[in-house]
Amino acid sequence: MKKTLLLCVFILITMGCSKKQPRKVGILVKDPDYIKAKSLFSKNKDSAFYYFNKVATSSRDSLSTAFAYNYMAWIQNYAGDNFGSQESLLASLKFLDERNPKHLSCLSSNYNELGSTSFNLKNYDAAIFYYDSARRYTNDKEDLITNANNIGLVYQEKRNYNRAIKIFSGILLQSKETPKIYARILTNLSYTKWLQNPAYNPEPELRKALSIREAENDEWGLNSSYAHLADYYTSRNISAALFYAKKMHHIAVKLDSPDDQLEALQKLIQLSPQTDTRRYFTIYHKLSDSLQTARNTAKNQFALIRYEAQKSKSENLQLQKENTIKRYQIFARELLILGIALFSICAFVFAVIWFKRRKRLMEISARNALRDSQLKTSKKVHDVVANGLYRVMTEIGNRPGIDKEEVLDRIETLYEKSRDISYENPNNLKNFNEVISELLISFATEDTKILIAGNNSALWKNVSDTIKYELEHILQELLVNMKKHSQATNVALKFEHDKDRINIYYTDNGVGMPNGVQENNGIRNTGNRIATVGGAIIFDTKVEKGLKIQITFPNP
Repeated sequence: MKKTLLLCVFILITMGCSKKQPRKVGILVKDPDYIKAKSLFSKNKDSAFYYFNKVATSSRDSLSTAFAYNYMAWIQNYAGDNFGSQESLLASLKFLDERNPKHLSCLSSNYNELGSTSFNLKNYDAAIFYYDSARRYTNDKEDLITNANNIGLVYQEKRNYNRAIKIFSGILLQSKETPKIYARILTNLSYTKWLQNPAYNPEPELRKALSIREAENDEWGLNSSYAHLADYYTSRNISAALFYAKKMHHIAVKLDSPDDQLEALQKLIQLSPQTDTRRYFTIYHKLSDSLQTARNTAKNQFALIRYEAQKSKSENLQLQKENTIKRYQIFARELLILGIALFSICAFVFAVIWFKRRKRLMEISARNALRDSQLKTSKKVHDVVANGLYRVMTEIGNRPGIDKEEVLDRIETLYEKSRDISYENPNNLKNFNEVISELLISFATEDTKILIAGNNSALWKNVSDTIKYELEHILQELLVNMKKHSQATNVALKFEHDKDRINIYYTDNGVGMPNGVQENNGIRNTGNRIATVGGAIIFDTKVEKGLKIQITFPNP
């Protein structure tokens, strides 16, 4: 009788030790159905299953689909539907690639769940195979220890106590850094030794594990410790056994674990005085019936889904067989209609895209034209108004006796130029050598001497008005920069005609440009101007002092 009782207790405890706890596995998925399912997982597993199923059947991401099936399998296992759980796990494996590092955690979880369902179905050899497979896909120390513990429990269930003890002993020291896991291994090791040898005293280790779990507030672990201590004391101290059975029932209710509640109630029925036995039996009976009904309902739900899917598939095949000829006749008409529809849609889409593209190109062209116009206007304002005013200011400052009327004429000329600034055609510049000479001399002062060579009318005979217009403003820009920045006392400009080009050499003894040419607005405009007429401006900054510039442009 005692041996039969011990065997029953052993089976119940083994089931309790293998009970599944909250999962660690998971990934960051943005799918709203997946997020919804995860939020419901610990609250309403039926609803969570529904949303995970939506992900599994609609997601285009293989890893999201695999994890959805994994969670569905866990829910089915929790509901007692082990075969349905295995089916979901095998479906999950189809979406995983062991060569992809991101898939390894799900692979490990799948094989661990397959080990759990095989254990529940008492297929212990398969359970060991799957637990071993799970270890291949993880490097996490805690996962490896947990997998080894699961294998040890399988050998315990097979009553291969020596093998189980060897496994538990091998991982006990490895788990010491993690108190919760250490307490679990210590409990399983001492309990297995007691199962192997009823004369062995596991009480010190069981109480040590209990103390660790109390310190860690490990409620699932406390549930296990209370169960083991109640079993150990059953044949030694009824009062102590009853005490731990009550504590187990209390925490099982708190954890909302019906299996643990039933196990605790079985202990209470066996250990309690006869006056309490009937009450505990009534509670046990109601809870057992309720749990069995709920699990049967869940199993029937999963079975109904599979049945409806299979039935729908069979009916469709039969319907296809009966209507093959009719569907073939309709096919050509439907194909024609579909072709026309697709052509119309494609034509419409093409027209919309073409129109939008044409509109976008027109907008870009308009923006570019506006920007070019603004740049031209900006350049004219800089060259005509700003540099012109600076030239007048220079003459006023360097010629005390300058005629007032002459100044007013100059300003009026600038005014007229500013009014006509939007016109594109350059002025018709005659006697250009005199225009240049007058421009250069206007920047000469008592402190700054300007020497001019080669500026004669023959030089400019074949030069177009456009080039003359640009060149006047280029020279004006150079002299304005000289006046503002160079501190030069001697400036020389030499003009020469070399075959089909005209070269202008500018030299001053100012501070020069030791750090290279600076891209200010004036210098940039100067470069742009000479480039528009096919010329170039070259700054020689290697001289020790002063500045040398060469301006060259074609003269056909």
